[in-house]
Amino acid sequence: MLEVGTLAPDFTLPDKEGNPVTLSQFRGKRVVVYFYPRDNTPGCTRQACGYAAAYDEFQALDTVVIGISKDSVASHQKFAQKYELPFLLLSDPELTAIQAYGVWQEKKNYGKVSMGVVRSTFVISPDGVIEKVMPKVKPDTNAADILAYLRG
Repeated sequence: MLEVGTLAPDFTLPDKEGNPVTLSQFRGKRVVVYFYPRDNTPGCTRQACGYAAAYDEFQALDTVVIGISKDSVASHQKFAQKYELPFLLLSDPELTAIQAYGVWQEKKNYGKVSMGVVRSTFVISPDGVIEKVMPKVKPDTNAADILAYLRG
């Protein structure tokens, strides 16, 4: 997993409408990039709804919020519609950004070992450098924890 002080790897991924979004287009703003395992699962839904509820506060802090999973564009579209998610959801089925940020890891669930996305959040400074890394975040408090960090 990437560390604080590392230049954030740039990526271009499709949003829920299929439009390409590139990380570097947000230079000059802080960006919160959170990686999550899957649309419409209980933890991921609570995490996304937490960001949605706090979205105005992120905007007031001039901070872009991006959620990334390996779900399809169509899945993201339904997920965003169902829960009225106002921020960017990017589709990464090829694991481009997921692997670049080191969040594709071995996971153990009920004794079964498999590869998957470790729920992680990165805060990227306006000049494109990772300023905060939160591995294995809790879905219920992730947005609030990030807001607390951003406020200092």
